[in-house]
Amino acid sequence: MIDIHCHILPGVDDGPESIEASLMMAREAVKEGIKTIIATPHHRNNSYENKKSEILAEVSKLNSILLKENIPLEILPGQENRIYGEIIKDYKNGEILTLSNTNYLFIEFPSSTVPRYSERLLYEIQIEGLTPVIVHPERNKELLENPNLLYSLVNNGALTQVTAGSIAGYFGKKIQRFSKQLIEHNLTHFVASDAHNTNNRSFKLIEAFEEIEKDFGGDYSYLFTENSELLLGNKTIFRQLPEQIKKKKFLGIF
Repeated sequence: MIDIHCHILPGVDDGPESIEASLMMAREAVKEGIKTIIATPHHRNNSYENKKSEILAEVSKLNSILLKENIPLEILPGQENRIYGEIIKDYKNGEILTLSNTNYLFIEFPSSTVPRYSERLLYEIQIEGLTPVIVHPERNKELLENPNLLYSLVNNGALTQVTAGSIAGYFGKKIQRFSKQLIEHNLTHFVASDAHNTNNRSFKLIEAFEEIEKDFGGDYSYLFTENSELLLGNKTIFRQLPEQIKKKKFLGIF
């Protein structure tokens, strides 16, 4: 299994503070059947800055330690970029890192809002030959209240990634139900852990896929796991036509 969103690098953001804590996460990941993790530390989220060169160095260090510890896990470089107006300029200047050097780029919105310039910027990112992947849209307050805004972004070419813990119910029933609405309406394309530690923000991928299979069948689990494989190979992922969430149906989650 591949986890495309994880905060496993030590001491760079709100993930593990020490290498020991990173190794605990690594061992937990292996127990979940994860063989490859894309490390995605926060960048430009008003608390942390992790530029491309720094992330590459930290990934190399952690892989060396994992090898010495005989932990069968590979770490690949990535970045969780908070959306900001100069992101394309910084990408061209070598500060922005795509997911494992593919054409897929993580984009994070603030927790409460979607900036008004988002649609235009996501379009411009695609003009650069990159595919924006909006992370954890199910936990964004504005998208919860106005899911058709997400429909518009996806319909215009953006992809999304839902957090395993959201599907498994660890962020509450409202977010769990909205996550399933996104699956049902073809508004998400990846499931990943967004793990930060082994306590309150662990991987939960097995639980999430069990929940998906229960509600949607095994084909959906296959689609999400296969999409992570395709992303890693820098190939075109499976995506179905997005559907709008009808307001009456959506309101039923509250």
